[in-house]
Amino acid sequence: MLGILLYPWMETSPRGRAVFGAFGLLVLGVALRVVRRSPWLTWLGLVLAVLVVTLSAVHTFAPNHALPIAIAVVESIFYFYATGSLIAYMLQDWVATTDELFAAGATFTLLAWAFAYAFAACEATVPGSFSAPIHPEGPRTWMELLFLSVALLSSVGLSDILPVTGTARSLVMLESLAGVMYMALVVSRLISLTMLGRDRT
Repeated sequence: MLGILLYPWMETSPRGRAVFGAFGLLVLGVALRVVRRSPWLTWLGLVLAVLVVTLSAVHTFAPNHALPIAIAVVESIFYFYATGSLIAYMLQDWVATTDELFAAGATFTLLAWAFAYAFAACEATVPGSFSAPIHPEGPRTWMELLFLSVALLSSVGLSDILPVTGTARSLVMLESLAGVMYMALVVSRLISLTMLGRDRT
């Protein structure tokens, strides 16, 4: 959430983007720590995190037009993995505690970032996959793609970013479905467990 608040002031300068990149690595580390406490395989999360850091470092010192695509794909996979791990963690318990409620919020954020990175990979692979009224021909910024992702996942649909290619539209439809299913299956289960806990006391 802090990244969402800070990024608009960072995306316009190279130094700000570098600071945000470092912040992204911090988020990656925190997500990896959470994944370690889940039932999923820890080593897979570690491999993905190391791969992201390595590719980012290589791109910093030896820029290559293919590296941003690879970085976005691996980051998307990592955040989907972390999302799945947190959902598995929440589904283990039959009592809703404060921990599960915070996990529900964290999972929503991780899922939004996962799809935003998928959108970034799509945009980097096929430039012009997403359009907007302001600068319709230019590449979409990370903040624009994250804005689209959060709007889709929350099902509010209040985004001026539009998918214009088949792949982009497929990703948008998948995220819309994921948002509805997350609310219907995971959040509603936590609400039910919370109400059952109150009835027992």
